[in-house]
Amino acid sequence: MPASSDIDGEIREGEERLPFDPAASDGPRVAFIGRIRSPWEKGTAPRNIGRARETGQGARIELEPGYAPGLTGLKTGQPIIVMYWMDRGRRDLILQNPRHTDGPRGTFALRSPARPNPIAMSTVRITSLDLDKGVIGIDAIDCYDGTPVVDIKPWLETVDVPPQEG
Repeated sequence: MPASSDIDGEIREGEERLPFDPAASDGPRVAFIGRIRSPWEKGTAPRNIGRARETGQGARIELEPGYAPGLTGLKTGQPIIVMYWMDRGRRDLILQNPRHTDGPRGTFALRSPARPNPIAMSTVRITSLDLDKGVIGIDAIDCYDGTPVVDIKPWLETVDVPPQEG
């Protein structure tokens, strides 16, 4: 998934870097529970999950050994939220200037993979499920092949739909 800026450190007009390296933090540790297998590499990844669905390219999640029992209760056709670590994204931009916007935006106002903690999430639909091997087929994804998975959660209409205004 291309970042709003090139990973080599170049920045666009209107962008701003953080004055520190978020990766140098001694914060909490994350255990990757698996990897996403997708057809995408640098330069070919769609901009977002909507565009990924338009390609008709499915993907899969391969869990690390020991995590397969955590899939118990999931069903083919069910939507899930996949949280993943954009390990090849930039971490130093706090103000970005994406080509699709009318000017600079703060990182927290964007779904860009360039962020202090490169955690991404997509709501996808399960297309196949192998509980023995710990493999979940999904309808689409917008990240590079081999991207680490942080967590999987069931999408629940009673929880995951924002409340009505007013």
